Amino acid sequence: MSAVELGACSLDIVQLSAIPGRTQELERTVRARGAGLSAFGRALGAERQLVLCLRPSRWWWIGPPGAACARAGEWRQACAGAGRVVDLSSALTALHLAGPASVDVLRRLCRLDLHPALFTPGAAAVTVMAQLSVTMVSLGTGWLLLTPASTGRDLEESLEHAARPFGLRRSEPPLDALWSLENVA
Repeated sequence: MSAVELGACSLDIVQLSAIPGRTQELERTVRARGAGLSAFGRALGAERQLVLCLRPSRWWWIGPPGAACARAGEWRQACAGAGRVVDLSSALTALHLAGPASVDVLRRLCRLDLHPALFTPGAAAVTVMAQLSVTMVSLGTGWLLLTPASTGRDLEESLEHAARPFGLRRSEPPLDALWSLENVA
């Protein structure tokens, strides 16, 4: 039995940046589309969407894959005048890590304190793992890890190596696991 599951995710990722002085207007637009703007260092899940904030006035909207560039176009139209939109879907590799030993695997690669009392479900951070830039989100049911597409394979190999002592199973992550923050306050 494996204690760690690792799989690649195909996702749409759109960066939303508020135009100075228009954050409230952008927030209303995002709410009208069924999501909310998360606080800095946090992620919010709602209706098969995940929104995370890792920089002031800048959020990443993450959702199920759709037609190429279509989602960014929809956001661009909806946010006109309130925010800027950049499609990051092809720029990032998304991995899902889960299982009882997933925190142990991450601790072998990451210097962040991942104690559950500190890194609660919904916590998000940018860190370095195996000398690679990684954005990580605690989902409660596992971890979403995002890295530049150019380093995606390197991160996968590092995770595979770190997971070897715990037993690794490659799996296609259920997308529902990514929206598990929907019920997290």
